Parts: sequence; C-alpha cells; structure tokens
Amino acid sequence: MTPDQDLQFLRRSFEVARRARDGGDHPFGCLLVGPDGEVLREQGNGYSAEGGDRTAHAERLLASWAAKSLDVEMLRGSTLYSSAEPCAMCSGALYWAGVGRVVYGQSEKGLKAATGAHEENPTLDLPCRIVFTAGQRPTEVVGPLLEDEAAQLQADYWAARAAQ
Repeated sequence: MTPDQDLQFLRRSFEVARRARDGGDHPFGCLLVGPDGEVLREQGNGYSAEGGDRTAHAERLLASWAAKSLDVEMLRGSTLYSSAEPCAMCSGALYWAGVGRVVYGQSEKGLKAATGAHEENPTLDLPCRIVFTAGQRPTEVVGPLLEDEAAQLQADYWAARAAQ
C-alpha cells in the first residue's frame, strides 16, 4: 500500500468507529484490506452488541473471522487498519490469524490517557510492536498516524461515560 492509501483506509476505519459509536458501542473500528487493495471486511467494536463481552474488540472480532475465512498466505499480504492501536489481546489474535501488516491511528498510550481508569476500557499500555516482535513471523506495524483525528473519536465518548 502507498502512504496515501494507508491514510485513506485509516480514515475509513474512523468511519467504522463512528458507526459503532452511533450504534451505541465503544468508538473503535477496523477493516481488513487484501493484498490487491480490496476491503475484505469492516468491523466495529462489539462490547454492547455482544452482550457486554469485554473481549469483543473490533480487531479481535475481525481476526477471528479472518482466521476462519481466509488462508494464511492471503492474510500475510493483508493489512489491518484500526482506529486505535490493537491492544495486547487483539495483537495476539491478529498474530495468530496471520495478518501481515497493521496500520493504526491512536496509540495505546494516548488511549489510556484519554480513558483514564474507566471500568469498560482498562487500557493496557503495551505497544502492539512488542507483542508482534515476540512472535516467530514478522508483522509490519505503521502508526500512530492521524493520531489527533483518531483521538477525537474517543475524547467526547469517554468524557461523557466518566460523567455518568
């Protein structure tokens, strides 16, 4: 992918996050783009949609679908675009699924600063690069990109949640 395509697809993940938020869920979104540039799947956060499942992060849900639906060779050449840096759980799921490249907006460190100690999002400040580096196959990571735009998706949402 070119840098311009990365920005285009990353902004599309922001739109997925907005749709998740507008549907009553946490504002996280991602999409998987195949080696040929085709969007294979979009996925919003599933916390509310999955009945309060705290593991129903957008990236984990997409990784589970991809592992069941696509072969490893295709996934190795695919890119996951995420509105926020995949957490340790999601990074592990993406690694095990076989996704070869990850591009993200807001960093885990930035997300943790924005959400504080909110019980619905007890953010792990563990960079995805550390998780991927511990693996036996390479996973390219690009990010944070457009971090201010990505952070805005979270700021208003978590401030309102904290006030409840």
